[in-house]
Amino acid sequence: MSSSVLGLVRASHPEPTAAVTVVAGLLAAAVGHRPAGIVAVLLTVLASQLATGWSNDLVDADRDAAVGRTDKPVPAGAVSRRALALAVAVAVVATGLIALTTTGPAAWCVLLGLASALLYNRPLKSTPVSVLPYAVSFGSLPAFVVLALPGAPAPPVWLVAAAACLGAGAHFANVLPDLADDARTGVHGLPHRLGPAGSRAAAAGLLLAATVILVVGPPGPPSWTGLSAVAAAVAVPALGWYAGRRAARAGGRPVAAFRSVLVVALIDVALLLASGRVV
Repeated sequence: MSSSVLGLVRASHPEPTAAVTVVAGLLAAAVGHRPAGIVAVLLTVLASQLATGWSNDLVDADRDAAVGRTDKPVPAGAVSRRALALAVAVAVVATGLIALTTTGPAAWCVLLGLASALLYNRPLKSTPVSVLPYAVSFGSLPAFVVLALPGAPAPPVWLVAAAACLGAGAHFANVLPDLADDARTGVHGLPHRLGPAGSRAAAAGLLLAATVILVVGPPGPPSWTGLSAVAAAVAVPALGWYAGRRAARAGGRPVAAFRSVLVVALIDVALLLASGRVV
């Protein structure tokens, strides 16, 4: 594999890209998609995640260089800005074309989520409403998966609300490792205005809200599995932020908080699978 391809992989934010794509595939299975439908969902979400990740690194290239982020492919010279811009364009077009193989409402829904994510990268990242694109993009994900199923009814409100809370929580957790670097380069989104303590509290509260909604939203009483998931949604972020603070004291980047979000996301998907079909 050439160095430029490896640079593109690194610039795609591979961990969250893989996690969100897998989540979408599991959701597609949960709502009853056939294998071809699951593949269409996976490819659509993968293309949209690649477009989002590549756009993020392209927009942030100057900022990353200013703070010495040699772990980022563009400042490190692993991929050129021109190649990254071309990759973003291809991924955006691919998202729309693949989405059209599902249903019209689903295609509009996924394009709304992608547009929201791209608007976060510029210009909303440094505004008091920086959390809004995360809520919209994450909320649109399960809506897309449900609407991509031919003949399916509108997605349940509890499902979209839980995903929106999860996305908003992910925003606060994702920014935590970069607060100091962002301050040096003039980024002042909502987490920066709340500060580390406020952002940790917001992320924890939103993640817990997402899990609770998934437990009490579906018909029927909450199960012991669901109640255990709520307990895990409390414990996992707490452990992640504790590990992140230790890493920060040691001079490292406290990425454990964001990884804990991915763990809670997988817990929430497990809740969906345990509760059966959602439509």
